[in-house]
Amino acid sequence: MPLILFFGVTILVLDSSFRDVSARALRDLLDAQMVALIASAEPQEDGVVAPVGRALEARLETPGSGLYAQIRLARSDNGWRSPSATGVFINFGVPLAPGLKRYHEDLLPDGSRVAILSRGISFEEERGGRQGLTFSVATSLNAYEQQLWSFRQRLFGWFLGLTLLLLATLGIVLRSVLAPVRRLESEINAVEEGERESLGEGYPRELTGVTANLNALLAGERKRVARYRDTLGNLAHSLKTPLAVMRSALSAERSKGDMTANGGVLDGEIDRMTTIIEHQLKRAAATGGALLGQAPVDVVAIAADLRGALLKVYGNKDLSIETAVTSDAQFVGDRADLTEVLGNLLDNACKWCRGRVRITAGADTQRPSRQRLRIAVEDDGPGISDSDRTRVFERGVRADEHVPGYGLGLAMVRDTVDLYGGTLTMSRSTLGGACITMFLPGR
Repeated sequence: MPLILFFGVTILVLDSSFRDVSARALRDLLDAQMVALIASAEPQEDGVVAPVGRALEARLETPGSGLYAQIRLARSDNGWRSPSATGVFINFGVPLAPGLKRYHEDLLPDGSRVAILSRGISFEEERGGRQGLTFSVATSLNAYEQQLWSFRQRLFGWFLGLTLLLLATLGIVLRSVLAPVRRLESEINAVEEGERESLGEGYPRELTGVTANLNALLAGERKRVARYRDTLGNLAHSLKTPLAVMRSALSAERSKGDMTANGGVLDGEIDRMTTIIEHQLKRAAATGGALLGQAPVDVVAIAADLRGALLKVYGNKDLSIETAVTSDAQFVGDRADLTEVLGNLLDNACKWCRGRVRITAGADTQRPSRQRLRIAVEDDGPGISDSDRTRVFERGVRADEHVPGYGLGLAMVRDTVDLYGGTLTMSRSTLGGACITMFLPGR
């Protein structure tokens, strides 16, 4: 847009300059014709002043040539008129007093325009007297307007060609200059999709600092998550031994008969702390969410492994586990996280189903990359009531308190899905039981 504006202003300036130069050239032409007309004018026997000899411009002798002239007395319209003005009505204007000069343009009946220059002259007669004469010269503006139009056409053509050339040059230059930026964008997308772990090298000096800092940030984030996972695991693991000693001591006191009334309370609290530690140990096995640069994980392989394992675990049950996982479904995250999440969901489904479990997975391209992988686990069991569908995702809550368990499986699933920025929903399955649907980072 600024380029077009600049060229537009330049065209207007050049056009105005050309018109001024042409107008001055036209005035100079009329002045030259005026001087020649005055120099060749002589009084005639009938009292009319007219040019004599061959000093007159040839076009003034040719009718319709486009160059016209007139000599008039100061107080009369009578006088000499060039043969070229025969049949052409030109209003040369009123006579002028000696010493005056006038330039104007007039429109002829046929639509053409003429430029007229008039000048008042005090002419000396042979008898010694002086009389006022008005000399007028007119020229058609058709040639001038055609020349101006031709110049404008060439001017627009030149600037149009120059604009296209500059735009093409700018496009080539910008493409070359922005190539590293496009490469950086492509590599960042590849890191987000898990196709590579870090940005490449060989960037221009202006981008080297950016890429180096991004790579350092990626490496630091991986180390931070690994340190967090190790610290959490170490802490939970270190607490298991004191709890085991406390439980052993309580058992010894109980066997001696020295158990106080608070022994049952301590047993319950120790069980609660053990449950929390088990939960934290399982969470420590996860990476703590999606990290940039993680390689994608095939869902098909994990689903197949889990299916085989659960069929063995529930071998005493007439169980059918159906898998409908597309071959290109991939999870962008840690393999252990996906295994833990799917394992919990499939284990719950196998535990509560009557005999049929189904897992489906595929890409949903309409959703953002953080929720592009859709995984659904459903069964034909009794299902979960609407009032319990939100509550069962809370830690330590079970839909049926009579069934053994800690109520941590679905809570861990919810925590892991939240860490990856995904969503988790529960609905009624077409099989009759519960259907839990997850949306996770995927490709």
